[in-house]
Amino acid sequence: MKSISTDELLENLHRYKVIDIRSVDAYNGWKENGENRGGHIRSAKSLPYKWVNYIDWIEIVRSKDILPQDKLVIYGYDSEKAEEVARMFEKAGYTDLNIYPSFFEWVERNLPMDRLERYRHLVSPDWLNQLITTDNAPEYDNDKYVICHCHYRNPVDYEKGHIPGSIPLDTNSLESEDTWNRRSPEELKDALENAGISSETTVIVYGRFSYPKNDDPFPGSSAGHLGAMRCAFIMLYAGVKDVRILNGGLQSWLDAGYNVTTEPAKISKVSFGANIPLNPKIAVDLEEAKEILSDPGKKLVSVRSWREYIGEVSGYNYIEKKGRIPGSVFGDCGTDAYHMENYRNLDHTMREYHEIEDKWKELGITPEKRNAFYCGTGWRGSEAFLNAWLMGWDNAAVFDGGWFEWSNNDLPFETGVPEK
Repeated sequence: MKSISTDELLENLHRYKVIDIRSVDAYNGWKENGENRGGHIRSAKSLPYKWVNYIDWIEIVRSKDILPQDKLVIYGYDSEKAEEVARMFEKAGYTDLNIYPSFFEWVERNLPMDRLERYRHLVSPDWLNQLITTDNAPEYDNDKYVICHCHYRNPVDYEKGHIPGSIPLDTNSLESEDTWNRRSPEELKDALENAGISSETTVIVYGRFSYPKNDDPFPGSSAGHLGAMRCAFIMLYAGVKDVRILNGGLQSWLDAGYNVTTEPAKISKVSFGANIPLNPKIAVDLEEAKEILSDPGKKLVSVRSWREYIGEVSGYNYIEKKGRIPGSVFGDCGTDAYHMENYRNLDHTMREYHEIEDKWKELGITPEKRNAFYCGTGWRGSEAFLNAWLMGWDNAAVFDGGWFEWSNNDLPFETGVPEK
């Protein structure tokens, strides 16, 4: 296979499909190997070396529209790993394979690169381990942090093993068990203060994923990392200034070879120090949801499964009505109410943000619009919102009540496959 120069790649960038085999975090913007600029070569696709051992690696490749007839350029920090990935492609029938061994030259010459706008809020297990062991980490300039092991009414999930120093955080402390909306400002203040979180605290959230089943009495108890996304949204709404998500949740911590503990962490109550909410704009309630539907310059995005969207199932064992909000755009979460495959990679890290952006663009979901994401009760809508927020979309929001509130208010709904 051929090795190409920086000038050759620059001149022919439009002709190649460029493959970045570094970690998803390096791709997003973290400087993991001493480079002076973070991010990836413009137009590159993320295909981490970590994934080469996945039995369905070639299916991931095809899902990224990387086809055998394409001219491929593969790069990373390590050229030997790039060559190993190239051999994987060769075995799969790809023939035009090129290695680019000079990524650091690309960086130093200030050639075109992209990065996730708010990449620093999506952290790796290595970053978190450095913070835990040294009280310091890149792009962290605070003196107070709290790590939250998020769960839904499942304290045993924390007790059976958590990241050292993390505290348990039940999603019910931040959202109502009756409405599934965020709790009142007074309740949020009490919950955050009791967790040792002020508006100035750096908070890192994560959860465990253990294949929830819809016929369980409480399926969300097994969707801890999805619950962590919900907690992150509510904390941002309340006014925590530095909320970070462990990319991939507890699974990424384990994949990186770090240990968990059963030793509970101590919690010291603090004063939140600000009036809640500091960021009310990111939460949409029922009346604004109706207004969004009547405005062609805004979008109400249904982050639900197709079967929920066309009314075959409600998605939940406690929601009776089936259907969709008329005029809502199908944002497609994945298979059901507790899975987000279409927004995640197989290792539960967030999907390449360009892919999310391109898919949304096809649906008319663009950054300048007021886009409110919703699902059944707010968890999946929160994860989709965080994808937008991490990309720097400051008009994005969550319609907090979602299908649960809409269907309980005797409002119009539709079923079946929409004409458009």
